[in-house]
Amino acid sequence: MTSVVLIEDNQQSARMAEKILSRSGYEVYLASDGESGLELLQDILVDLILVDLGLPDMDGQTVVALLNQQPSLAGIPIIAFTAWPEATAGQMALAYGCHGVITKPINTRTFADQIANYIATATA
Repeated sequence: MTSVVLIEDNQQSARMAEKILSRSGYEVYLASDGESGLELLQDILVDLILVDLGLPDMDGQTVVALLNQQPSLAGIPIIAFTAWPEATAGQMALAYGCHGVITKPINTRTFADQIANYIATATA
């Protein structure tokens, strides 16, 4: 089963994303802050990581930098998951070392397809 880790402190956003992805056949692991997300990723293999850029314990840049330093995650797409305006989010995600960005609120009709496209691009 294809798996996704979502590091997101907003419970409503996390539940919505999890619901959509689960219905689309993904196994979803949730972490509510950067530290627990980093710990979770030491124990499981994933196909994609979604990272909120505004976490309560550390900023998104720090989380993404730490993820990018882990050899076990090489080749795994790291996608910024943020409520920042799309233009700003895109610039920041690129500067932080993310492979893409999905802005919130998510489009419930296209969200699972966006995830599938990021995973397909990474494995192509």
